[in-house]
Amino acid sequence: MFTGPVPQDPTATDVSFADLGLSPPVVRSVTSIGFEYPTPIQVQVIPKALEGHDVIGLAQTGSGKTGAFGLPMAEHLIHGKGVRGLILCPTREIALQTQSFLEVVGRDHQLSTVCLIGGVKLGPQIQDLRRHPDIVVATPGRLWDHYERRNLKLDRIEKMVLDEADHMLDLGFLPQILRVFEAVPTDRQTMMFSATMPPSVENLARRFMRTPLRVDLRPDTRIAEGIEHRLYMVEPQNTKACLLAIAAAEKGSMLIFLRRKVDAEWACKQLEKEGHPVERIHSDRTQKQRVEALQGLRLGEHRILLATDIAARGIDIPIIEHIVNYGAPDSLEDYIHRAGRTARGALKGTVSTIATWQDKEYIRLIEKAIGKPLPRFVAEGVEPYIERKTTIRGRPKIRRRLT
Repeated sequence: MFTGPVPQDPTATDVSFADLGLSPPVVRSVTSIGFEYPTPIQVQVIPKALEGHDVIGLAQTGSGKTGAFGLPMAEHLIHGKGVRGLILCPTREIALQTQSFLEVVGRDHQLSTVCLIGGVKLGPQIQDLRRHPDIVVATPGRLWDHYERRNLKLDRIEKMVLDEADHMLDLGFLPQILRVFEAVPTDRQTMMFSATMPPSVENLARRFMRTPLRVDLRPDTRIAEGIEHRLYMVEPQNTKACLLAIAAAEKGSMLIFLRRKVDAEWACKQLEKEGHPVERIHSDRTQKQRVEALQGLRLGEHRILLATDIAARGIDIPIIEHIVNYGAPDSLEDYIHRAGRTARGALKGTVSTIATWQDKEYIRLIEKAIGKPLPRFVAEGVEPYIERKTTIRGRPKIRRRLT
C-alpha cells in the first residue's frame, strides 16, 4: 500500500500538474495522495517525457524522480496490451515503493503493475506475471532470472526506466542491465535517473539512448538543504557509547547506518535493553522482515531503524528526523545518499556522524562538499576527541591530540 507522499518542494508552488500536460484523471490520482504541486525535476521532465523524448534526469535523493517517470508512464500506457513498461531499481525497497506509486496513479487506465525482486519465492511472482501485467518494476538480477526461465517477454517494451542508475552499477548490476537492453526493442522511450553521472552511466546513455535530453538539477553541494550536520569526534573505543548516548538524547524518528551486520545486531540488542523501540534491516533479514521493519517505522511502531549500506538508497519515509552514521561512510556519495533519507522536500533533518581521528580525510571531503566545517558536538557522558590545530607553511592543519 502506498503510505503517503514525500512533502513537496516549496520552490515549485507556481505550477500545477495540469500545466505539465497531464490529463485530469492522472492529476486527480496524484493529488488524491497529497501531491499538491510538482517538484522541479517533475516540472522539467514530465513535459519532455510526454512528448516521447529520451531523458536523463539528475537530481538529489528525495526530489520526486518517481513521479517524474511514473506519471508520464501512467498517462501513455493502456491496460491489456502486454508488458510495455519496465522500471529497473537497485533495491527491493525502492522497487516496492515504485510499484505502490504506480498502482495509484495508473488507476484510470486500469494499469496492472508487478514487482519482481529477490529475497522472496519465485512462485507468487510467476502467478502475477501470468495475469498479464502492463508494467514490471524489478531489480535487475531477479528480472533476468525470470526472463531466462521464460516467465515473461520483453519484446513489447515501449517505456523503459533506470532509476538510481549509478547505484545499480555500484551494486554490480551492469551485466544484467546490458542483457536487458539487448532484449528490449530498440524503438522505445528510455529514461534514466541518477544522483550522479559517473563515466559508466555516461557510457550507458551513449550506447542505448536516442539523443537524450539532459535535466540536471543537482545543487552545487549535492546535499539537500534543510539538513543540520553534526560531527561527534571520539576515540575508537568510545564509538559504541557515543551511539547509545545520541539515541538516548534524540527523541524523534532515527535511522542509523552501520557498516556490518554484526554491529546492527549488537546495536539492536543494546537499544532494546535500554528501552528504545528499535528494528533492523540487513542482508540476512528476509524480505518480509525488512518490509515489516520499514512499515513499523512509518506507523510509529518503533522509533529507531538500524540499516547496513544495502538499504542506504531504498528507504523512502518522509518522517525520518535524524540520520546517524555509525562510522564514516566509504565515500562522499554514500554520505550524500544517507543524508538524503532526511530533510525530504520541505522538511528539516539532522545528520550526525560518529568519527575518529582515522576519518580525517573523509571529514575534509564532507566539509568541502557543504562549504563549511562540520559543527563539532559532544555526546553526554562520552569524552570527546580533541583536535589540535597547528599551522604548517602558513596553512592551518588539524592534527591528532597527543596523549
